[in-house]
Amino acid sequence: MTLSIDDVKKVARLARLAVTEQEAQTAHVQLSGIFGLIAEMQAVDTIGIEPMSHAQDVTQRLREDKVTEGNQRELFQSVAPQVERGLYLVPQVIE
Repeated sequence: MTLSIDDVKKVARLARLAVTEQEAQTAHVQLSGIFGLIAEMQAVDTIGIEPMSHAQDVTQRLREDKVTEGNQRELFQSVAPQVERGLYLVPQVIE
C-alpha cells in the first residue's frame, strides 16, 4: 500500500490533529515503514503452519476441580446491612 503526504494530512484532519508540514513528513516516513513491514509479513508463506497461542510450547498446570471451602453464605449474610430471602438488598441508584 502506498501512502502519500495528503493521506497523512487527511487522517490527521479526521482525527482532529493539527500537524505541521514537518510532522506530516515524519509521520509519512514512519507509517510507510510500518506498511512496508506489514507487506513483508503478508508475503511470508504460512500455508500448513498451525497457529500458536504462545511462542513456547508450554502448558498450564491445572488443579483438580473440587470444592475446597465450605459454604459460608449464612455467615456473610449475617453481617450484611439488609438481606431478604437470601439476597443482598442495596439502595436504588437509578430512578
